[in-house]
Amino acid sequence: MSRIGKIPVKVPEGVKVTFANEVMAVEGPRGKLTQKYHPVISFEDKGEEIIVRRANEEKQTRAFHGLYRNLLNNMVTGVSTGFTKSLVITGIGYRAEVQGKILAMSLGYSTDIFVGIPEDLSVSADAGGKITVSGIDKQKVGEFASQIRKLRLPEPYKGKGIRYEDEKIRRKVGKSGVK
Repeated sequence: MSRIGKIPVKVPEGVKVTFANEVMAVEGPRGKLTQKYHPVISFEDKGEEIIVRRANEEKQTRAFHGLYRNLLNNMVTGVSTGFTKSLVITGIGYRAEVQGKILAMSLGYSTDIFVGIPEDLSVSADAGGKITVSGIDKQKVGEFASQIRKLRLPEPYKGKGIRYEDEKIRRKVGKSGVK
């Protein structure tokens, strides 16, 4: 039995989950998410929790069991509380600001970088160099935060660049000089 798949998904109050035509739909106070699922997986609604079951013991089916349980859990969490990723910009003159639906960043290149913010995400940037990406879809929040980080990866010598807030950068010692 899948250790992840056998854990029931808790459904908070105000969240509605439906399963029809191999599509699971979750609707809550923050929005609505849908996801297709494979027919070998079935869902049993028990009011405040949902149990995910599988049709057989094949390797692919066992993999789907844990996958769809986690996807459902992420959808329920997203429409009820949402997801956030925080990034920190470190470096002299490095800064970011939100201009409508565009994130404008100065990252030490000859020109500023402008990134369009997707419709279902919200981005905030403060003067201290912190960028917060939030939304209801965990995959989209993580993907957009990753794209921002790739614009100026943190370097190991001075620590300059864009990093996740909880990320630790392994620093290296610079040149030791001439003997």
